[in-house]
Amino acid sequence: MFYGAGSMRFIGIIPARYASTRFPGKPLADIHGKPMIRHVYEQASRALETVYVATDDKRIYDAVIAFGGEVVMTSAFHKSGTDRCAEAIRIIEREKGNTFDVVLNVQGDEPFIEPQQLELIKSCFSNQETQIATLVREIQSTEELLDPNRPKVVVSKKQEAVYFSRTAIPYIRGKDPVDWLSSHVFYMHIGLYGFRRDTLLQVTSLPQSPLELAESLEQLRWIENGYTIAVKTTTYESFGVDTPEDLKKLL
Repeated sequence: MFYGAGSMRFIGIIPARYASTRFPGKPLADIHGKPMIRHVYEQASRALETVYVATDDKRIYDAVIAFGGEVVMTSAFHKSGTDRCAEAIRIIEREKGNTFDVVLNVQGDEPFIEPQQLELIKSCFSNQETQIATLVREIQSTEELLDPNRPKVVVSKKQEAVYFSRTAIPYIRGKDPVDWLSSHVFYMHIGLYGFRRDTLLQVTSLPQSPLELAESLEQLRWIENGYTIAVKTTTYESFGVDTPEDLKKLL
């Protein structure tokens, strides 16, 4: 069953915390005269009418207010950005006095995110059966394929995620890993998510699952509990900033 995504109420929430172990204060890092969080906010606003930053730090809160953005304060004890989004949507809906149909979790460390990627996720929700949506990109290099910091995804014929792993999947039997890309199309996960509002609240109330704990990938909790994740393929490169060195590469 299908209906137009244009009639739905979308909101983008950008979870942003100050206390990153590898890059403290990352959301406020200067990129061409603007804090990183502002770049993300402005890019997301090109695809979404309503965008909020959800943070646990007054320095980030004040920075967003200073550039005229919308922001809410959330708990400092969340284990993931998804958990922070769930708290934020409750606060935002209470303050605004209305509800949203779909919440997009926008990564706060991708200052050059393409609005087209957000539009692609939004399009998944034209299908009423879509609970969660995300993006993948075809892997181009063996280095990327074998990097455990770049999660891989197996996608079904229905364009749904079967499994996420830090290991290259599937395993190509009888071939050296350096030759795997010539034998199969592998996909890398792009860490953007869309959730139906109620689904977001449900998945964040679930206890951590065995697969999630094993791979340290929260999306495995959702799959283990029977939720489906719709997948669309993007050709855009993803430029995440995890360390000060990553930032230097962008500048």
